[in-house]
Amino acid sequence: MSAVNRMASRRRVLRGMMSGSAVTVALPFLDGFLNSSGTALAATGQELPVVFGNWYWGCGLTPGRWEPAMTGKFTGPLPPEIAALEPFRDKLNVYSGMKVYLDGKPPRPHTSGRQACQGGHVPGGEGDSEHASVDSLISEVVGKRTRFRSLEAAATGNPRDSVSRRSATVMNPSEGDPAALYARVFGPEFVDPNAADFKPDPAIMAERSALSAVTDERKALMRELGASDRARLDEYFTSLRELEGRLDIELSKPAPLESCSVPGEVASHDINTKGYSGVEIDSVVERNKLFSKIMAHAVACDQTRVFNVSFSDSQSSLRKAGDTTTHHILTHEEAMDEELGYQPRATWFFTPIMEGFAYMAQELANIREGDGTLLDRSLVLGSSESGLAKIHGVENLPLLTLGSAGGRIRTGMHLQPKGDAVTRVGLTLQQVMGVSTSSWGTGSMKTSKAFTEIMV
Repeated sequence: MSAVNRMASRRRVLRGMMSGSAVTVALPFLDGFLNSSGTALAATGQELPVVFGNWYWGCGLTPGRWEPAMTGKFTGPLPPEIAALEPFRDKLNVYSGMKVYLDGKPPRPHTSGRQACQGGHVPGGEGDSEHASVDSLISEVVGKRTRFRSLEAAATGNPRDSVSRRSATVMNPSEGDPAALYARVFGPEFVDPNAADFKPDPAIMAERSALSAVTDERKALMRELGASDRARLDEYFTSLRELEGRLDIELSKPAPLESCSVPGEVASHDINTKGYSGVEIDSVVERNKLFSKIMAHAVACDQTRVFNVSFSDSQSSLRKAGDTTTHHILTHEEAMDEELGYQPRATWFFTPIMEGFAYMAQELANIREGDGTLLDRSLVLGSSESGLAKIHGVENLPLLTLGSAGGRIRTGMHLQPKGDAVTRVGLTLQQVMGVSTSSWGTGSMKTSKAFTEIMV
């Protein structure tokens, strides 16, 4: 058996034991697995699989502050509210001017826009239900041969903050704990990834890392590789070890405090009230960083080809530390600064939100594959449910994509089909990712107009 075939046969995992349990650590695509141009697997000639990502946040962006001034190829710097994406301008597409058609149905604040973008449908009356989300439709095509059909995470920590739906009645719950997601992907053997009540024991990771459990196989593999792949794999393992270290800190028991006491049992509260209590954005930012790194490694190792990250819930129940007023409340109650033309306190949140999207892109770009990166063969949708959140507007919803799906679309473009249904983006994503469909959506949201001008 050739060296390439030996490596290809073990490409997916290294195996070991940890605390008496079997451990598998997957490997990224190395040069030894690829053809000379780095675009296909050398052993089979198959192209590297494309990857779809879904990154979501609530309360939109400020109209006029995120749309490039000109359509077509980007010229000049990106607008202020998406300036964090400047390092990826050549891999970015911006879609503006589109809207949600309600067909006479009453708008549902923070819901109708999400349903239209993600499911192509706006539920209304009794018996009218949600539809499968675009990521699930794509996973039916690209996700059947991977360990996980898709992975979902919520930087808020709440598993209900998910925009992914398998069907009208089945939501794909998010993982809110980075340590638990890490354990599912890189730790001991796991249960059904779709189980909503999955509760791994993250203490296992604190005792001993998955990388330590596969030390012997890792060393043996390193001896077989060429210099370039050894450097790449060392970079990969260093990144993975760094992530484990950060998770260990999250899992460490804090120092005791004499003044601390355990309160009485706290009654559960309705999830809808969280918009008035909120979650500190600093913790959301940190969880997003951890989830971004885990998702990038999971995709690089072909454990999944579809991932979803919710930075916030649809109401954007984020608040600054020490401030009881959430982003959501500010969008409604803060006065518009007449001189600036926007709400300064509410708009502040868009910087860390877009920085979070850029961080996800950077983690994908950090993983090199041949002459390109993991971001190059990915297509990541960034979307929200509002145009102008102050009035729950469903016109001019911000829609962004990063990556070219392995060269399947042209990037660095601003597309502005004013008045068209937002479902044009979802249809385009499906067709680019290989879903066999000529139209998508229901009612006035149904469209057969993909963005063919960017499709290669």
